[in-house]
Amino acid sequence: MTPLRLRHWDARLHQAIGALPETPADRWLRRLTTTADHGKLWFTVALLLGLRRGRSRRAALRGLGSLTVASTVVNTLLKRIFGRVRPDLANLATHRTLRRAPHTFSFPSGHSASAGAFAAGVALESPLAGAALGPLAVAVGYSRVHVGVHYPGDVVSGLALGAGVALAGRRWWPVRPTVPARVRPARSAPALPRGEGLVVAVNPRSGPEDYDPAAEVRRLLPAAEVLVGSPERSIRDLLQDAARSGRAAALGVAGGDGSVAAAAAVALEHGLPLAVVPAGTLNHFARDLGVETPEEAAEAVAAGQAVSVDVAEVNGVPFLNTASIGVYPEMVRRRDALAGRLGRWVAMAVAVAQVLRGGTPVSLVLDGRPVEVWILFVGNCRYTPRGLAPAWRPRLEDGLLDVQYLRADVPFSRTRAVLGALLGVSDRSSGYAASATEELHVHLWSGAQRVAYDGEMGEAASTFVFRKRAPLTVYCHRTS
Repeated sequence: MTPLRLRHWDARLHQAIGALPETPADRWLRRLTTTADHGKLWFTVALLLGLRRGRSRRAALRGLGSLTVASTVVNTLLKRIFGRVRPDLANLATHRTLRRAPHTFSFPSGHSASAGAFAAGVALESPLAGAALGPLAVAVGYSRVHVGVHYPGDVVSGLALGAGVALAGRRWWPVRPTVPARVRPARSAPALPRGEGLVVAVNPRSGPEDYDPAAEVRRLLPAAEVLVGSPERSIRDLLQDAARSGRAAALGVAGGDGSVAAAAAVALEHGLPLAVVPAGTLNHFARDLGVETPEEAAEAVAAGQAVSVDVAEVNGVPFLNTASIGVYPEMVRRRDALAGRLGRWVAMAVAVAQVLRGGTPVSLVLDGRPVEVWILFVGNCRYTPRGLAPAWRPRLEDGLLDVQYLRADVPFSRTRAVLGALLGVSDRSSGYAASATEELHVHLWSGAQRVAYDGEMGEAASTFVFRKRAPLTVYCHRTS
């Protein structure tokens, strides 16, 4: 069918909808379309979704990010390119018309693009929430035709374009899998109903300002011994005392990744299972493990269900997630600070540019090979996506160290790294290199530096040895 023919039938359908008899739905559709002005409806939905941590909050962020991109593309670019004039409202019943008719071009519908982008973005992170929002997004689109300000073709194109933007965003902002990382079956861990026999160390500074992780643990595991860390008594100190006294059948920790790594070191030393209560801001290890909420951790402790996961170490100090030398920790900190305003992929590009602009290359010998790098990243198990923004692990039992680095001795490596991060292809930019190994030896020629691991800073040294060590038993509902 030719474009001219499509426009003819589009106008005929718009005219038929405009001739529908008056019903009570007219008032509600007009109210719906005004509520969706400037994304107000979707910002309200995002606020409600964001009240719950985990997948729901990630769905809200992705929905808003997709909406922002789709709205910008439609209103600043596509409407001007196509220049389609709005429908004539002369024959539309007055009870349907808006108080203020829009004066921008008609194709595609900005309201519909925003609706499609938000609903599809939410669905990528939370299919159930996305399915619930789908009919609302379609209703918003139809309301634009019902009040006469758009042709049906504008709406259909807007919904499709918005959904397409959300789906395309996966290239730069990968969707975290709903299936947790693969793990090994663990030797049996004791079932501790109500937490009896469990000693939990709590980092009181974890999580939001108004959140009390100690109170949460006491509520979920009332028989557990709950110890609160302080500047004088660290997480490690508290758990060491409990393990040495023999009063702990298992150890627990409520905090972020740094606290979890400290607790894991004690659990490994004493051969005790570890309960991880996600109470930090990002909770990388707990999320990869599949323990999304404190409730899930408590249920696994009570049931005695556990798994076995890999642990890595640097110069004898265990870490569960990542270790790095160079500017990587600062880059990640800046990316996370900017992601809420700019979106994950733009925030990553800005963070890379800011850090590399003022950073100093590190000269080192990597397993006997001299190389000059901006960043050296070592992961406990292989991370994905590949490139400068690794986010999660498909496996927690692959027996490998994930080694990634950005070379400084390649011409324009910084510029290429920024462009690669912006385009979502940093793993294919010149200067990026990656490998997997069971053990890694690093010697610094440029002087001693401190290594960062799991959000903490280690001792300064000129030589580092990364390797795997004995696996850790962690309470979790899964067995494979």
